[in-house]
Amino acid sequence: MAVDHYENFPVASILLPARLRPAVKAIYAFARSADDIADEGDADPTQRLAALTVYEQELDKIEAGTPVSDPIFGTLAQVIRQYQLPLTPFRDLLSAFKQDVATKRYQDFGTLLDYCRRSANPVGLLMLHLYQAATPENVRDSDAICSSLQLINFWQDVAIDWKKERIYLPLEDLQRFGINEQDIAGAISGPAWHALMQFEIDRARAMMLSAAPLAHRLPGRIGWELRMVVQGGLRILERLEQADGDVFRRRPKLGTPDWCVILWRAIVM
Repeated sequence: MAVDHYENFPVASILLPARLRPAVKAIYAFARSADDIADEGDADPTQRLAALTVYEQELDKIEAGTPVSDPIFGTLAQVIRQYQLPLTPFRDLLSAFKQDVATKRYQDFGTLLDYCRRSANPVGLLMLHLYQAATPENVRDSDAICSSLQLINFWQDVAIDWKKERIYLPLEDLQRFGINEQDIAGAISGPAWHALMQFEIDRARAMMLSAAPLAHRLPGRIGWELRMVVQGGLRILERLEQADGDVFRRRPKLGTPDWCVILWRAIVM
């Protein structure tokens, strides 16, 4: 299971009811295109921020009920009206994408979780709204699952993010385990790095397991979808452990045997 590049979005999943697929694809198109503005291509930071501001202005038009020019937002406006979706999750995503343009380091875990609150949690919240299941308890657990998935993505992509001049591992954790940025640049994977990664793996796993009961509370296909998501994230953490956290040389990549394990665990979960 890929947990990056918005692939935890259940786009066209066989478990996703056909009636919801157009809505999910519209939300995905918004998130994917905005994330690409922040990350892809050769635009400078000023251009990226300006383009994301245009996205914010399009959301303002949707809120005001005025016509939008971009087809992405035309379709999105229809979905928002049909399912009475809140606009805050969309605005939060844009806020996180803007932060990606400007922020390359996170001092502590709390600051990183605030980023996850805006970069990952809105996806789960919107899905709950589509299923008319956005109760406070469900939102709480959805937030924990989405944040955990985001953290798992960060842990497995340390080397990839370094090439983008980003470090999502909290700086206070690097200091605690005696790791510096030169160690990441040199792909040094010794005992200190292993200890740091195990600490982060344990933290993400605890967060995921604390919220896993949500998969039992949600009925039908969404519950099965969530079981697969939860077990996929946990399987990646296992792969990280098997590699002693050496994401520089052994970045987790799940194959057919892993999917069999994920499916079985989802069934018996």
